[in-house]
Amino acid sequence: MLTSCASAVEYRRGTETRTVAAVLGKTDVEVEDASGLRVGSVVWDFLIAAAVLGFEPAVGDVMVVNGKQYEVRNLSGQGCWRWTGPNQKTYRIHTQQIAG
Repeated sequence: MLTSCASAVEYRRGTETRTVAAVLGKTDVEVEDASGLRVGSVVWDFLIAAAVLGFEPAVGDVMVVNGKQYEVRNLSGQGCWRWTGPNQKTYRIHTQQIAG
């Protein structure tokens, strides 16, 4: 899947930049605020092969695709990424669009 459906994405961590193949997806999130009101949001996910990225994703990393910037963010107590697929070789990285 990562080869046939992927797009080139620029992955930035501090001053380091690398281009990797990623599949863009989304996760619909619903949280309850302090008053009990349910608030919905969309989290953009990037699926990237762990071996290609070469390090574990971290909050604050930025991905750029088609002129849009997405910052890696924690997802409601679940961390900023999780494994996807049966073999635990692909990161599903949670982001929020910050520019573009």
